[in-house]
Amino acid sequence: MVRFMIFKYLFHCFVFALLLFSTPSLSAVILQYHHVSEKLPAVTSVSEETFKTHLTYLKENDFNVIHLDKLLHHTQQGKALPGKTVAITFDDGYDNNIEQAVPILEEFGYPYTIFVNPQLIDENKSYVMTWDELRSLAKRGALIANHSAKHDYLHLKQVGETQAQWLKRVREDILFSEKRIKEEVGHNVKLLAYPYGEFNRLLQSLVKELGFVGIGQHSGAVSKFTDYTRVPRYPASGFYSKLDTLKTKLHSLPFAISELDYTDSVTTNPTPTIEIEFASKDFYQSQFACFVSGVGRADIAWKNEKRVSVTSPEDIKKGRTRYNCTAPSIKHPGQFYWFSQPWVLQTSDE
Repeated sequence: MVRFMIFKYLFHCFVFALLLFSTPSLSAVILQYHHVSEKLPAVTSVSEETFKTHLTYLKENDFNVIHLDKLLHHTQQGKALPGKTVAITFDDGYDNNIEQAVPILEEFGYPYTIFVNPQLIDENKSYVMTWDELRSLAKRGALIANHSAKHDYLHLKQVGETQAQWLKRVREDILFSEKRIKEEVGHNVKLLAYPYGEFNRLLQSLVKELGFVGIGQHSGAVSKFTDYTRVPRYPASGFYSKLDTLKTKLHSLPFAISELDYTDSVTTNPTPTIEIEFASKDFYQSQFACFVSGVGRADIAWKNEKRVSVTSPEDIKKGRTRYNCTAPSIKHPGQFYWFSQPWVLQTSDE
């Protein structure tokens, strides 16, 4: 009898694991890297050893690593993907990507995306890869995508610039960059990673009008509920490279969000508020928690069963800040829903 009970318990554990890790999913996770190097700023870098540790974890735990455009196509259309699907991305096209990162990625057989700045490549900047190198990577399976012409803050107007002039300039920047990538490597995937992960409402509207997907640097998983002018990615460099915390993010789930109500992510309000409307809730309301980077726990007020207001209890710091909201899943024990709201606090004269 005891043996039978042990066998029954082990069988149920096996079935649970099979369901958790093999069931098709309508969501996925995107990782963001910059440098694979020990000589460059630690805040945006991982060592080769750490990078190998990340990929080893993906391999040993049967993650499905695919190209970013395929991942986004499936999630945007609400099409199922294999469970635990991930895309690996790099911003800026640094030369250490081809020197350190690519050999490791090819060793694991993993596809990846590199967001590049075409004007900086055309100007032969010493720290970025050349078009010849990018063509070589593209032929070996890399996806090359748009990161603006020269890594400007796209949402910022220049001194004396009108909104119409800003709109014309940024439109030309995005389209020029996409054109140069297509000319040099043949790709035209219309994916734009915002420089510094910063965007505002006007930039999001332009990106949507041009038929691009806009991609940020704020945290969260991706699904059909994602706003595809502000797709989240999990930074995996520097402080965020620790595998213990990265594991939780790799297994995270996207909240089913039907509406995000806030004035703008670029703001002069030091205590900005966002209201989140959920299409459905697979979590207990009491376990929903939000934190403000550099401040601590956010103030939360539930308006009704599906709508919540989130505000910082004190002034956020100038520059980039996030509200990170999480809740443990009821249906998927051990997994967390995750949402991040990025803010850029400016002074009124900027």
